Amino acid sequence: MLLIRAFQISAVALIGAAAYFFSRGDTDAAFAAAVLAICAFFLNIRFQIKQRVDARRAAEENAALPDDEANG
Repeated sequence: MLLIRAFQISAVALIGAAAYFFSRGDTDAAFAAAVLAICAFFLNIRFQIKQRVDARRAAEENAALPDDEANG
């Protein structure tokens, strides 16, 4: 959860920096900041999906556990 929040904050900060650099006319720095913001955004999405998959997998294992014990 902490890692997800860190990537969200960094994505917002980097897109803000990109907008600032773009407004000053420094397109190279704006491009670099925008690319880093996009990377942080997609890393955020990746960790959110991983967290959901892990939670679903744990729920499926917990649901299947009584059936395994009954058959054993």
